[in-house]
Amino acid sequence: MGRRSRLRRRVAADQRDPRRGARVLREAGVRAGQDPAYLPQAAVSPGPETISRKQARRLALRKQLLSGAALPAGRDGALAAIVALGYVQIDTINVIERAHHLALFSRCPEYSPGHLHQLLSRDRAVFEYWAHAMCYLPMADYRFYRPHMESFPRRSDWYRQITRKHGRLAGRVLARVRDEGPLGTSDFEDPRGTKRGAWWDWKPAKAALEMLYYRGDLMIRERRGFERVYDLSERVLPPGLELRRPDRREREAFYARRALAALGPAAQRDIDRYITVSGKLAPAVGRLLETGEARAVRVEGSDKPHYMLASDVAGIDQPATAPDEVRLLSPFDNSIILRDRTLRLFGFDYTLECYVPAAKRKYGYFCLPILWREELVGRIDLKADRQNKALLVQALHFERGFKPDADFLA
Repeated sequence: MGRRSRLRRRVAADQRDPRRGARVLREAGVRAGQDPAYLPQAAVSPGPETISRKQARRLALRKQLLSGAALPAGRDGALAAIVALGYVQIDTINVIERAHHLALFSRCPEYSPGHLHQLLSRDRAVFEYWAHAMCYLPMADYRFYRPHMESFPRRSDWYRQITRKHGRLAGRVLARVRDEGPLGTSDFEDPRGTKRGAWWDWKPAKAALEMLYYRGDLMIRERRGFERVYDLSERVLPPGLELRRPDRREREAFYARRALAALGPAAQRDIDRYITVSGKLAPAVGRLLETGEARAVRVEGSDKPHYMLASDVAGIDQPATAPDEVRLLSPFDNSIILRDRTLRLFGFDYTLECYVPAAKRKYGYFCLPILWREELVGRIDLKADRQNKALLVQALHFERGFKPDADFLA
């Protein structure tokens, strides 16, 4: 208890004296704006607080909404989850259910896939774009992704290749959407009457739609099944949405805060990779340390410096609040998407084996990690038999040393 109190006192001192963080950086030889791998051990702070792996894990689960207070039911809970996590990843694999729905099922009482459709198409409270991968994102974050859309034509070899092949078609596709309203790929036919090309087996119109989407001219208005329906961005963005363009520092601070708010204690590499479009965020983390908004800590068993929001320090001492219910996590769940972090905090070595040749799979094609209280205790390979309305258990593997008790089996 004394350790935690000392940590809170040091955080309070940092907030009163932002220069302290700058002194720590200078003593470590880190210049302002420098982008090292990040902060060497000396820069963590003089005599940094060490927290146990159990404490780090507990706070991480709370920040990931997998323990602590329950979310609201239904659509409100789904939106609250997306806002708190920063995104939920979209994936086409549909062995059980699509990844974005699995992530929300794991957190939101009474969630159904229709709630996400409403948030996208009716409420316009979320939008689709690339973050960690293709994701549903809070609409309020749109302005921070707009610079990535604007720079996409300069950054993407794919875009340049498609522009050479189908660039002239993009203007005609955009005109049709402008004149006719929301359109999906099924609403287009190749004007040349040719068959699909070999390149990704895409129709030229679909390639043009993707070009216009990635550079920000179009957004996803809704989905018909899993088919995207596109509309002009200005017709999708809700009235009153803040669109002021952030400068580089503001964007970096946004992404650093987003990662820390969702992850809890995180190494610099975790912060950089939580939202991959963010780039290297070491300078932003350094500035958060300087102002006292972030705090450096050590996590027991790791030689990596870790960082957390100062506002989360009080949560270190909170008792366990993980529910006595088994949760199955999507392979693309935010809580485990950083595989090396999952190993570091949970001792759980996870690989999604659908990308592994069948003969080399150890556990199964689409194994879901099993979360029980504050531990990842196993993995289960499930498959939906939709014809017979059954869920098939292909395989079940518990971690070494875990023995299911009556509470687990209840």
